[in-house]
Order: sequence, then C-alpha cells, then structure tokens
Amino acid sequence: MRSMTPDTASAEAPTFLDIEASGFGRSSYPIEVGFVLPNGHTYCTLIRPEPHWTHWDAQAEATHHIARALILKRGRPALDVAQQINAQLGGQTVYSDGWSHDYTWLGVLFDAADLTPAFKLENLRALLDEQQADRWHTVKTQVSSERGAQRHRASSDARLLQLTLLRLRERK
Repeated sequence: MRSMTPDTASAEAPTFLDIEASGFGRSSYPIEVGFVLPNGHTYCTLIRPEPHWTHWDAQAEATHHIARALILKRGRPALDVAQQINAQLGGQTVYSDGWSHDYTWLGVLFDAADLTPAFKLENLRALLDEQQADRWHTVKTQVSSERGAQRHRASSDARLLQLTLLRLRERK
C-alpha cells in the first residue's frame, strides 16, 4: 500500500480510480487498484491473486511493469483491498476512463471478497461536455508531458485523469 501527499489539491476535482489487470478478457483479474481523492490524496495497492486467478498476459505486464511474482509476494488479499477501498470511497461517485473494464475488474475483486462496493463507479464521459470530450486526449497528452516520466501504475493514471479534467475546466 502506498499513500502520497497531495500535489495541487483541488476540492472541485472528483475522485478517479484506475485498475491495472492481468490482461483483458473473461479470465483477467485486477492486480493493482489506485485512486485519487478530491484533495489530491492518492491510494495504491497491489492485489494478491486468488488461487483460481491464473490468467496472465505478457503484453499487459510489459505495459504496467508489474510482474506476477511481485503481486504474489507483495499483493494484499482481495478482502483487505475491498474493505480498504470501501472505507475510503464509501458513498462517493468515483470516475474511470476505462469504465467497462474497471467495472468488471471491481466485480471480480468484490466477488472474491464477498462484499459489495460502497461507492458508485461512473464513466468519466459523464463529467465532460462535447467540447471537453473532443479535447480530452490532446489535453491529457499535454498534462502527461508536463508531469514528465511517470510509472504506468493505477494511482499515477488516476491522478493524470483528475489533472486533465481540472485543466479542461480551467479553459472553459
């Protein structure tokens, strides 16, 4: 588990969540979850695979640089992760740019924990008007470039989404 201090905290920013996974498809599962709160506080943790979570995609590993051996060694149990997420996100609407995948992977995580999410996961698109949606990828690339090299990890990705939204809102 990793918690970082806020950088450029902003109360008007919604909470963003991102999940890194073992790959794509029906047998994939979450290996890392991260989020950033409205005040800029980030949370990120690796998830230890359940015994029946065996799918592993080498291309996914090459993208997020998280080896299966690492999650087996340092990952936290699904129940612990689900409880921690619920404790910090309970009652909130949380946004994701990969809603369909993240929703599925949250389902896998919470099913393994035998819990129900205490928050609502919503598509990032719900926050954007047409003009913002048209500019999203350009602005996201600019913000990413300004931030410099960042690890492709769940909390870093969630923070990038939050900062991109804030930049789009500044330019309205």
